[in-house]
Amino acid sequence: MTQTVRRKARGGAVCKLCLVIILAGLVIVPLLHMFTVLTAEDVKAVFTSARFLPALGNTLWLTGVATAIVILLAYTLAWCTVRTDIRFKGLFNVILVLPMLIPSISHGMGLVILLGQNGLITRAFDLDISIYGPVGIIMGSVMYAFPVAFIMLADVLRYEDLSVYQAADVLGIGKGRRFLRITLPYMRKPLLAASFASFALIATDYGVPLMIGGRTKTLSLLMYEEVIGQLKFGRGCVYGLILLIPAVAAFFTDLADKSRASSSFVKRDEGRKSSRPRNAVAYSVCSAVSLAALLPIIAFVLLAFTENYPTDMTFTLDNIVGTMSRRGGWGFIVNSLIIAALTALVATVIGFVTAYLTARMRGGLSSALHLLVLTFMAIPGIVLGLSYVIAFSGSFIEGTLVILIMVNTAHFISSPYLMMYNTFGKMNAQLEAVGETLGVGRLRMIRDVFLPQSFGTIAEMFSYLFVNCMMTISAVSFLSTLGTRPISLMINQFEAQMQYESAAVVSLVILLVNVTVKAVIGIIKKRAFRTGRAK
Repeated sequence: MTQTVRRKARGGAVCKLCLVIILAGLVIVPLLHMFTVLTAEDVKAVFTSARFLPALGNTLWLTGVATAIVILLAYTLAWCTVRTDIRFKGLFNVILVLPMLIPSISHGMGLVILLGQNGLITRAFDLDISIYGPVGIIMGSVMYAFPVAFIMLADVLRYEDLSVYQAADVLGIGKGRRFLRITLPYMRKPLLAASFASFALIATDYGVPLMIGGRTKTLSLLMYEEVIGQLKFGRGCVYGLILLIPAVAAFFTDLADKSRASSSFVKRDEGRKSSRPRNAVAYSVCSAVSLAALLPIIAFVLLAFTENYPTDMTFTLDNIVGTMSRRGGWGFIVNSLIIAALTALVATVIGFVTAYLTARMRGGLSSALHLLVLTFMAIPGIVLGLSYVIAFSGSFIEGTLVILIMVNTAHFISSPYLMMYNTFGKMNAQLEAVGETLGVGRLRMIRDVFLPQSFGTIAEMFSYLFVNCMMTISAVSFLSTLGTRPISLMINQFEAQMQYESAAVVSLVILLVNVTVKAVIGIIKKRAFRTGRAK
C-alpha cells in the first residue's frame, strides 16, 4: 500500500512538473525574451519623448475617472438587480452583459456612429458636440469595462447574509449607519477587486483610444503605434513593461488581501417588503443603462443594413455580402472560429487537469503551480502579444494559427482555471479516499465522479474561452498574418478606411457568434442538469 501511495505521489508530482514547464513556456519564457531586447537607448528614447509624459498623465486620469464611474454604475446596477423585487431581472442581466461580447474597439466605433459629427443621435437632435478625445475615451472605456465589474459585484451581493440587516431593523439602526457599518465592510474586498480589475482592463486597452481618442494619446496606444506603425519593438517593450505595473500591482494587492476577505452565508431576506419608490428607481436605472448598452448594437444594425451612411439610409444587404465575400470576411471568420474552438478545447483541458492537481492533490508543486496560473492574470494581452513576437520570431510557428492559439491560451486560462479550482474545492474532500478503499483508481474517479459533477463549470470554461477569443484584439494584433487574421482585427482595417458599414457588420457577426455560443452552452447545461436529476 505504501509503495502504491508513493508511486501515485510521484506520478502526481511529474504531472505538476510537466504543467509548470508547459505554462512557464507559454508566458514566463516569452516575457523574459521581451526583457532581453530592452536597451538603454530605447528606455531613454521613451522617457525623453515629448509624448510620454502627456500619455502617462492621460492614462492615469482617464483610467481613474472611468474606473470610478464603472464601479459606481456596477454597484448600483448590481443592487438594483439583486436587492429589489423588480420584474424582468433576467432580461436586464442579459442586456447589461452584452457589451462584453464585442471587442473594445467596437465600443469606440459605436460612439462615433451615435455621437460623431454625422452620428445618428447628433443628426437627430442637431447637437453640436465633439465625442473625440477624453470624453469619448471615458465613455467607451466605461462601456467596455462595466460588464466585468457588474458580474463580480452582483455575484457577491447574491451571497450576502441578509439576516444582519433584519437584525439592524429590529435594533432601529438607520440606513446610513447600516451602509457604513455592514455593507461597506462586507463589500470592501469585492469593490477593491472590481476596481483593480477595471483599472487594469482600461489602462491596457488600446481599442477605444485608437477609435475615438483623437489627439489624446494613452500609453497602450503609443505602444501599439510604436510596434504596428513603426516596428520599434524595443520601445514597445519599454511601454509594455510600464503597462505591466498596474496589472501586477492589482494582482498582488488582491492576492495579499485574500486572507482578510469577507465571508458570509447564503440567506434570503424572505421578509423584505416591496417598495414602490425603490422599484421605480431600480426600473429607471436598469432601463437607462440597458438602453445605453443597446444603442451601439442598434447603431451597428442600422449601419450594416443601410446603403450609404449617413447620406443614404435605404435598406440593403450589400454591406453584409460585400464585407463577408469580397473582402475575405469568410476566411477571417473561419480563422476566428478555429482559433476560438481549439483554444477553448485546449485551455479547458489544461485548466481542468491543473485545477484537479492543485485542488485535489495537495503538496509538492501544487502551490507553485497554482500561483503560476494566477500570475497570468497580471499580464495584459498587448504585452503578452509583443513578448510572443520577440520570443518566436523566425520559429516554425511564426505566422501560424498555432501561435495564436498559444497566446490566447496563456491570455485567458487563469479565470477558467479558477472556476474549476473553486468547484473542486467545494466537493467532498474524502472522495479519493473512498474510491481508494473501494479499489477505484483516480482516472476512473475523474471519469465517473468529477467530470459529471463539474460539467456545468466545464461548459462555462469553454464558453468563457470561446467568447473571449472571438473578440480579442490586443494579444493577436501583433501576431496574425493575412492568412491567419481573426475577424476582430478587420474592425481596425475598416475603421482606418472610414468604412463604418463594414466595421458594423463585423461587430454584429462577432456578437451573433458569441450570443449563439452562450445560448447553446446554456441549453446544454440545462439538459445535463435535468438528465442528472432524472437519474
